[in-house]
Amino acid sequence: MSKTQKAIIRFEKRFASNVTKGFGSFMKSVGNFFVGVFKVLDSKLTIMIVPHSQDKVLNFQTNVFALVMGCLVFVGVCSSFFYFNRRSISASMEISSLMDQNRQTLASLDELRDENANLFQAAKRFQTSLSQSLALLGINQANDKSNASVSNSDLSSLFNSSELSQGSSKEVADIRKLTSYLEDSVEPIEQIGKMLKTQQNLFTEIPSINPVKNPNVHISMAFGPNVHPLTGQWYIHKGMDFSTWSSGDPVMATASGQVVNVGYDNSFGNSIIIKHNHGIYTRYAHLNSIRVKKGHFVEQGQIIGTIGNTGISTGPHLHYEVHIGSDVVDPAKYINITK
Repeated sequence: MSKTQKAIIRFEKRFASNVTKGFGSFMKSVGNFFVGVFKVLDSKLTIMIVPHSQDKVLNFQTNVFALVMGCLVFVGVCSSFFYFNRRSISASMEISSLMDQNRQTLASLDELRDENANLFQAAKRFQTSLSQSLALLGINQANDKSNASVSNSDLSSLFNSSELSQGSSKEVADIRKLTSYLEDSVEPIEQIGKMLKTQQNLFTEIPSINPVKNPNVHISMAFGPNVHPLTGQWYIHKGMDFSTWSSGDPVMATASGQVVNVGYDNSFGNSIIIKHNHGIYTRYAHLNSIRVKKGHFVEQGQIIGTIGNTGISTGPHLHYEVHIGSDVVDPAKYINITK
């Protein structure tokens, strides 16, 4: 064996010996520490309670360990008390907040019930108006409905509490019935829309609008017996005079048709005659200007001229006539005019 190998073996033995001694010393120190702690904790203590009176003195014997554990238990109990007391206060505040929210919810629910009642009243009026309109148009709302469907669409069933679904509030059940009624009303309303669409051409062929669109327009002379403004004699006024107290305001065709006459004469001044379907003619007289020519086709509402003071006239106005065949009729029968 060489010198180097012998040196390594001696080093390893010394190292192992030192580690063993060090570990033994560490364990001995740890043991001595715990022994010292045990001795301290096992130290005897005497607690004396001496009353101010002549009563017997009370002695309590204990050790440090019991005293420390007692203090820890006391601190733990106090900490638990404050913790749970704080939790209790927080829970009380949360309960109070929930109670306030509950009161607000109840108030909102009462308001919702009031609005629900108003909705039912409006729905009843809607039902009455719709039924009357359908009757006038000859549409039977219940033709294609079964008895069950008709019962559901009748708003009177909204107030029949015996038909409420189990587990549902009255308001929810009423809204469901109202929804069912409105769904059943869609079809007749669509029928009314189709009918109005088919009659749209008829409405535009009848002189049904005001010939002057101006907020200042008024009727200066109505149809029928009137005193002539120039002669002062009674005569039959065969038209309606519209005035805006000025010239130049636009005049519109009251129905769709063809212009059959454009000209001037001493009585009517500048005038236009339009032929409409169903034997109806309209005349627009005393115009300041004319914007159509004979033979033109015009649409209802199209501007054909402006108000003027031509012909026999005492001031700017439109003289408007409606003829059916050879008869002159009151234009107010065809348009909604407030005198």
